[in-house]
Amino acid sequence: MIPRSLDGAKIVADLHLRGQRVQSVFQLLGAHENHITHSVGWALAKSPSFLRVVLNEAIGWTDGLEQVVVRLQEYEGKGGITDIEMEAPGEFYLIAEAKRGWKLPTREQLEKYASRESFRNSRAPVKRIVAISECSREYASLKLPDRQIAGCPVGTLSWKELCACAEQARRGGSHAEKRLLGELIVYLRGLMTMQKSDSNWVFVVSLGSGTPESWAISWIDIVNKRSRYFHPIGGRWPAEPPNYIAFRYHGKLQSIHHIEGYEVMTNPHSHFEEIPDQQWGRCFLYRLGRGFAPSREVKTGNIYPSGRVWCMLDTLFTCAT
Repeated sequence: MIPRSLDGAKIVADLHLRGQRVQSVFQLLGAHENHITHSVGWALAKSPSFLRVVLNEAIGWTDGLEQVVVRLQEYEGKGGITDIEMEAPGEFYLIAEAKRGWKLPTREQLEKYASRESFRNSRAPVKRIVAISECSREYASLKLPDRQIAGCPVGTLSWKELCACAEQARRGGSHAEKRLLGELIVYLRGLMTMQKSDSNWVFVVSLGSGTPESWAISWIDIVNKRSRYFHPIGGRWPAEPPNYIAFRYHGKLQSIHHIEGYEVMTNPHSHFEEIPDQQWGRCFLYRLGRGFAPSREVKTGNIYPSGRVWCMLDTLFTCAT
């Protein structure tokens, strides 16, 4: 017999995987690039509405869909392994390269795909390569300035835009499509940030007490008055946004902040008019939550003045330095 509670209500169980609640069947696959590719490919193959909306967004396709093949991880000699291929023989041929986070494929990688024998010899009048990542189209246009590679048009699509495609398709899809796309939307929304929301590691940085040359705002005011902070991506800086960031100056810890959100910027003047208009390398711009700190003083300790360190949140509340 099926067990029921004493009042006759249905029993509902929460599923957790490695300590995290599972809200979408796609989460069971994982969150690596191949897992994302497989999830999107399954949805494209099982939801004609989603396939139609994505093709319209990626290549402007508005004609009918009679025979479309979706291929994943297709290997072809010197042409490498593609993430997703969508082809309607004699009509269109699309290769999509998926990246997690603010990464884009290299020109060499795109040239390899454009030179694939099956792609090059296809008689489809519409052929395109699309890079899917978290990058906005504005940012991607700076990093992928070539609109064509080996004569093939190159486009971009963000995970946010792909999620919007799923939402649009869900509204007009069948009941089965609505269920499938609902699961995909939950999954994609969880991937639209690289921030490790379950981490208690704090990135502790030093703020200069003065105002940088040619600026009309100090680093301390950017944090305390604007609730913002920014830094380069990668190298000696985090390549992924941390969950918490802390600031020290005047020889001690001043405040700890949860990072409420972030974006990638290349010109600080677009966010801070007090900083001159200039193009930088890509930087994470954080939106900081309300600051908090231990009730007692935590001195800098044995760290060189401008040093940056990682520290567990509870350590900042229990140690003297």
